[in-house]
Amino acid sequence: MVERLVANEKVEGSTPFARSKKKFMDDLANKKCVPCEGNIAPFNVDEIHKYLKKVDGWEVLEDKIDGFHLIKNFKFDNFLQSQEFVNKVGEIAESEGHHPDLWFGWGYARIKIFTHAIKGLAESDFILAAKIDKIS
Repeated sequence: MVERLVANEKVEGSTPFARSKKKFMDDLANKKCVPCEGNIAPFNVDEIHKYLKKVDGWEVLEDKIDGFHLIKNFKFDNFLQSQEFVNKVGEIAESEGHHPDLWFGWGYARIKIFTHAIKGLAESDFILAAKIDKIS
């Protein structure tokens, strides 16, 4: 069974909420991912909801294998744009030492982020999501 959590807020225009959400995203995007060796507990649902409001358009799913994880689909006009985007994500992932699962093809990319060592989500997962949002 898969459980889905979604933040209803969306950044649009220049409303005060949109500006505050952009600030939260920028705050996360300016942080550095911290390698996890399994010495922390994964976020609980309350912590996930708190951080989910700080990124744009990501969903949280839960399954028995990976626990909670972030998922986002991206759309592009062609294969080359998808490939270029995935290559940029790969560069960010390598520089952060935090590697998401990536799928892509003609006109799309899908990214799954979670911390393997804790089979769940931690702050670094949301940091990586915010960094990816800045290039999308």
